[in-house]
Order: sequence, then structure tokens, then C-alpha cells
Amino acid sequence: MKERIFRHAWKAGLVAALLPLAAGSANQGTAPSNGTVTRLQPAPLPQPLPDAGAIAAAHAATLDIPRFEAIAEALVAKGRIPGMAMAIVKDGRILSVRGYGITDVRAPLPVDAHTVFRLASLSKSFAGAMTGILVNDGVLRWDSRLTDYVPSFQLSMPEAASRMTVADILSHRTGLTHNAFDRDLEGNANYHDLTLRMANAPMACAPGQCYAYQNVAFSLIGDVVFATTGRFYSEEVARRIFKPLGMNDASYGLEGIEASARWARPHVRGRGGWVSLVPKPTYYRVAPAAGVNASISDMAQWLLAHTGHRPDVLPAPLLATLHAPLVDTPTETRGSSWRRTRLTTAGYALGWRAYNYSGHDVVFHGGAVQGYRGAMALLPEQDLGVAILWNSESPLPSGLLPTILDNALGLVGGQWLDDDTVDGSDDLLYAGRDALPVGASASAAKASPPPP
Repeated sequence: MKERIFRHAWKAGLVAALLPLAAGSANQGTAPSNGTVTRLQPAPLPQPLPDAGAIAAAHAATLDIPRFEAIAEALVAKGRIPGMAMAIVKDGRILSVRGYGITDVRAPLPVDAHTVFRLASLSKSFAGAMTGILVNDGVLRWDSRLTDYVPSFQLSMPEAASRMTVADILSHRTGLTHNAFDRDLEGNANYHDLTLRMANAPMACAPGQCYAYQNVAFSLIGDVVFATTGRFYSEEVARRIFKPLGMNDASYGLEGIEASARWARPHVRGRGGWVSLVPKPTYYRVAPAAGVNASISDMAQWLLAHTGHRPDVLPAPLLATLHAPLVDTPTETRGSSWRRTRLTTAGYALGWRAYNYSGHDVVFHGGAVQGYRGAMALLPEQDLGVAILWNSESPLPSGLLPTILDNALGLVGGQWLDDDTVDGSDDLLYAGRDALPVGASASAAKASPPPP
């Protein structure tokens, strides 16, 4: 744990420095940060020299791009999954940006680099970046209070609403219970009605004091952006991020994906195999949390920006702030096999997760809505970024990302992809714990879990 604190002390210092220095709007005053970064205040201390063998192994490792592309081809072979796309960038260059498989089992077209997927919770990274751009503009602060922009907002704990900051929203420290109102959102409840209901919602802690993942509350940042700029959140992201980065396929909402020249339909399992559906509008209603659509070509540009190669849009000090963990998320070190094996600590930053991956800093986020999955990761010490998107609820591609990270770091001993998947077996065609029972129809499928 000490090593983790030492490693991130410089990041914490940067965040602490930027908070008071960011220019605020006239009504911000000198609002305190509610302990936003006090958890990470120990001063940097001299660190022992890393193991020389580990350094040599890491630097000797070379990315095996043909192998990763072959694995992707094996994943879509014989209908294991309908389609997927993968981007790998390193040292400011795109090493691979390709599509695999098909867009729709009913009317198949090949997935290519410009096929649009639904990003689900990968969208949260755009919310953090959009907010940071406004902080850099001097019109907002990380410790700006939500009620300065949404005066009517209330929480059940006395004075809690007036304490909630922009950074609290983006790091899931609102004080509300885990995934508050997601079930109501899935039941077609209106977003603004749900924000009003927060006035009577149970709270786990005061804002800024604990972590609980949110989608509805996270999307309050869209109200802040609108109040600050006078433009709808999705319009401002398109103007300040999509357009300057050349993310020409990217859009927001159901209308956006359906208007795309080529897009990947969502798929769930039915008795006869994969069944394509019409995308559910549910989580599109919380645009900052889960509203972005993008192609893998777009995601390559997003990775380049977050690895520091587009300082005109996302300057280095902003990236350091966005990627620095603000709150511990220890449950992330459990779950999938690669998390249990590789992660020693985990935290949440500003629209991103931050991991200690076998002694290395990894910035990560995953996403899931009905019929779509995705994951992306940054490995700052290697100047590496990876994004993987797929149009089904299969877990099969999930192990590809840690496989790439292991290769980049020279780590051995991890088996995150089933041998049968790589070898081309048909056994995994309908594998997975979310498969429908025999005789069930696709329409009987349970709602997807909230975006992670």
C-alpha cells in the first residue's frame, strides 16, 4: 500500500495544486474541496530501485500485433460473437485499427474501422474531459458546487446538496447508494424526474466521503455543462472534443447511432444463436454516463489524445488530473480472473478507473448495455492505449485487453483467454452465464446490468 501511495503522490499533488488555481465563475467564491484529494497527501519519499529483471522484461517485450489480430479473428469465427473492433496505439502511432465479424446476423455487413458501436460507460471519460476543458477555460472549478448551477437540487441529508462538487459527481462520491435509480431508468423513467427524487433517496455518506457507482447522478454533470456554456451537453462535447480530434463517426443518442452510415446492431442470445435487437433507449437518457456512439477509428483518436498526443485538446496537466485516483474502489480487485491476479489496488478518478496492475499504473474503463460491451485501457509508462468494442453480451473478448497489457509489460503466467477460443473450437459458441434457457425467446432476456 505504501508503494501505491508513493507512486501517486505526485499526481495527488498536481490535483491539489490545480483545484485552487483553476479560475472560478463569479459565484464560486472559495468553496473548499470537501477533502477531494486529502486522502493522497503524503509527500513523495525516495523509492527503492525497481527490480532490474522486471525492467528488462518490460522493455524487452514487443507488442505482438499479428497475434492480437489473429485472436480477434478467432473470436468472431463461426459465430462465436457477431462482431468486434479493436484499436491499439503506441508512441503516438496507430498500430492497429480494424473491425472483425459482422454488424447484424440478420443483414450481415462486415465490421470495419468506421462501424459505429454504442460505448455505454466508456462515455464517462468524455464527461470528465469535457468538464476539464471548462476548468481550463476558467469558467468552472473542480470544487465548484452543483447547487451553484442547479439551485433546486436537493438530497435527503441536511446540507448535503450544497456540499456536492463537480469532482464528487465525476468520481462517484455523491453519497447516494450504489447505482441509485438505475432500475427506474431501465423502467423508462424520465431523467429529470429521477433527479428530483434524489431529495428523498437514502444516502450512504455525505458527498465526497465514499464511493458508490452512479449513472443518473453522474449525469448531473450535463446540467452543469449546460448552465456553464448555454449549450446542450452533447453539442458541447461534439464541438470541443469530437470535431477537433477528428472523431467523425461519433455521435450521441439513439438518433445518432441510427443515422450512422454503418453501425453494429446489439445482440443477445436466443435458442437458435445470436439475435439482433433494436437498441434500447434507456441509458441514452443519461448522456454523460452512457450516451456516446463511436467507431474504433474514433476510439483510436481518443486513445491518442489520452496518451498525451493531442495537447491542443487535452493538455498534459489536465490528463494527469483526469487519470489520478480520488477514491478507493477495492471491489475492483475482485471479480474476473485477471483482476484477482493482476490488480493490487484500484481507485476511481474523473470518468476513469485507476489500477495498480502488477506494479504498473493502468487507467481503465469498461462499458455494458444490452447487446453491447466495451473496454479501454491506457498504460502510461509504455505510451500505450487499447480499445475493444463488440456488439454482443458475450464475455469472450474481455480477456483480450489484459492479454495485450501482459505482453506490453513482459508479464507471464496469465491465461485470460480460453484456449478453445484461440484454437478455434466451437465449444464456446453459446457459452456464458447470461444465455437464455432452452425455449426462451430473445425478448425474454433480462435487462443488461448497469454500465460498469
